[in-house]
Amino acid sequence: MIVLLQRVSEARVDLPGERIASISRGILAMVGVQVSDDEITARQFVSRILNYRIFADAEDKMNLSLIDINGGLLLVPQFTLAANTRKGRRPSFTSAASPALAESVFQAMLKFAEACYEIVEGGRFGANMQVQLINDGPVTFILD
Repeated sequence: MIVLLQRVSEARVDLPGERIASISRGILAMVGVQVSDDEITARQFVSRILNYRIFADAEDKMNLSLIDINGGLLLVPQFTLAANTRKGRRPSFTSAASPALAESVFQAMLKFAEACYEIVEGGRFGANMQVQLINDGPVTFILD
């Protein structure tokens, strides 16, 4: 699994004519599922995301987690994160999970996040989404 984690002031996901998810201060996590991922991987990544210390404390150090600040979590499936871009001029998706596996793992991730944290929103798997965000910092990390 590859997760592009962004600390945001706000973020939202729209489909044509419909807002399907939005958060204020928190984390936007773009999720790329790979062939070796499963429900266990999904749970591990949710735990990492919720506890990853990327928010400033009173001394302006990144010592606080999403849980500490009671921020929002927005999970968005993003197939292209699993691309291999090491050579050539076109990405290869051989390491990306099949659509069926990717959807299953992403849904498990979303369900687990909702079960253990209160402020969770999600994008729609397979949809042509419009994602808007204000990156706070900017602060962006790749978790893999």
